[in-house]
Amino acid sequence: MLVRSLSAVFIALLLGSRGVASPPVLPGADPHAMLVDGAVWIFPTWSDDRRGQRFFGFSSTNLTDWKRHGPLLDLSEVPWVAEDKQPWHGAWAPGVLRRGSRWYFYYSVGPQNPTPSRLGVAVADQPGGPYRDSGRPLLTGGKGFEAIDPMVFEDPKSGVTYLYVGGSAGAKLRVFELASDLVSFAREVPVETPPKFTEGAFMHVREGRYYLSYSHGRWQHSSYSVHYATAPTPTGPWKYEGPILTSDATRKGPGHHSFLHFPGTDDWRIVYHRWENQTGDGPYKGSRQICIDRVEYGADGRILPIRMSDQRPPPPALPTSTVDRK
Repeated sequence: MLVRSLSAVFIALLLGSRGVASPPVLPGADPHAMLVDGAVWIFPTWSDDRRGQRFFGFSSTNLTDWKRHGPLLDLSEVPWVAEDKQPWHGAWAPGVLRRGSRWYFYYSVGPQNPTPSRLGVAVADQPGGPYRDSGRPLLTGGKGFEAIDPMVFEDPKSGVTYLYVGGSAGAKLRVFELASDLVSFAREVPVETPPKFTEGAFMHVREGRYYLSYSHGRWQHSSYSVHYATAPTPTGPWKYEGPILTSDATRKGPGHHSFLHFPGTDDWRIVYHRWENQTGDGPYKGSRQICIDRVEYGADGRILPIRMSDQRPPPPALPTSTVDRK
């Protein structure tokens, strides 16, 4: 299914210069973006005629058309999801890992109240699925902790694979080391929750420094924003560095993001959602939009602030036959 033709929009989004953003790529939220063999894939929270109970993926191979894949996973076909007896379940905020020829899809299941949110993991032989659930929840929230927003990170130094999870009302970050099967935990790693953490953690590493970025504020309000901390290891200790993506006059609540890296270059992008054409502090209603901006780093390694606008600079070429696993 071709979503729509977005050649000029997508090319400008993907390949703009610092301080320059372009119109949205897709409607949706909570995007996990990655490069897969020369194509850009986005795995978002996506609402369709099933009221947000299914996951889809989106890919572009020619930077002109987006192809929708899926449903990758339908919560109505996962038996344990219905065990909480709730009438509706949200399919939220996936994170994806490629390991060899297999794909691992970590996802959140709402609601958060009155029953606790849960995480699941499913496996496929290709990024577009179909994904087969592992058969049980990976993690269940409770006691003030919300099991939401999974992000998986394979440390290039140690080879250890970590899962970062949690936030929202509990605003607590937890980190787990995944077992070799990638569908269970080896152990929990004690970590501190960094300053101004709300939800949506993402980890990337650049030049030996680890960057933990995350959303701060309320998701329907102008306070929603992206902040980050740095550390010498994937689990801290965190040094809070400040905000990098915040609301402006009409683009509100940018957050719940991922970083996209072009291998062999120092070309980095942030893929995130925001509310378009809004004023005031919220709460906002309607559909959030997925956007992509360029990320630049200072000489000291700090991420420079990202300012949103609608200019469209010329693009360089996409790489081919690459997989970014960070």
